[in-house]
Amino acid sequence: MNVKRPPALKKGDRIGIAAPARKITFGEIEKALTIFEDHGYHVIYDEELFAVQDQYAGDDDLRAAYFQQMLDDDRVKAIFPARGGYGSVRIIDKLDFARFCRNPKWIIGYSDITVFHSHINRNFGIQTLHATMPVNFAGNKPQAIEGMFDVLEGGFPDYSIDSHPLNRQGSARGVLAGGNLSVLYSLLGSRSFPETKGKILFLEDLEEYLYHIDRMMVALKRANILKDLAGLIIGGMTKMNDNEISFGKTAEEIIREAVDEYSYPVCFGFPAGHIVDNRPLIMGAETEMEVGKKVKVGFVE
Repeated sequence: MNVKRPPALKKGDRIGIAAPARKITFGEIEKALTIFEDHGYHVIYDEELFAVQDQYAGDDDLRAAYFQQMLDDDRVKAIFPARGGYGSVRIIDKLDFARFCRNPKWIIGYSDITVFHSHINRNFGIQTLHATMPVNFAGNKPQAIEGMFDVLEGGFPDYSIDSHPLNRQGSARGVLAGGNLSVLYSLLGSRSFPETKGKILFLEDLEEYLYHIDRMMVALKRANILKDLAGLIIGGMTKMNDNEISFGKTAEEIIREAVDEYSYPVCFGFPAGHIVDNRPLIMGAETEMEVGKKVKVGFVE
């Protein structure tokens, strides 16, 4: 499948804000609206963005219809889910991506938005951007936001980070896949789960119990997801929980143990995920990684 990169944004372009998952309020995105405007973009949304049904931004049909409208509107050059949470997996099969495939546009987010990254990368060969979302802009470090805009405007990030004691050295090249571990686990066996053979897999997670991390990694291993990777990048494993009887390992140690028998390079501590310095990653893009005294990750133009 030939991979497509959506067109770069230009000043004056329209950016759409959607809510495919948890409910959102205007106050939670107000700072982001100012940042978009300061960067020269027009933001569009309607009052349905703030719909509420229990924890969701409206029922499944409303959220799907709203997102479909953004997909089909050729004036919208990028779609930002306002936040993650939970709910995207409930609407992904309600969406028609035919027009989107004819006129690709950037879809940006992380966490629950892993559903869109995986579904779109696998089924349509269109790149998406794993990056911060409007609900987080007020708390993000400038590098996370400016790096995101740089990619959207045509850039290719190139990272150099410190080594981690659990890293496995080596170099690899492959298409980048993955995202939030818990969300990927929920996609196992479906047409939305990414093809991982020969690819570089990225994983991150938030507020999971350590035994849940172990269970998910065992499930991926038993499903042969981890066996034939080109490389593995681990982002933030943030605010992990433990039981009264300690599991005995950190999330990073659990993951390292799960891939000990393989030989591909492994990088821990990459600055992406549920952290304030959430750097952008181009999902579906050809990626190079080199793990040594320093870790280098870059994208092939």
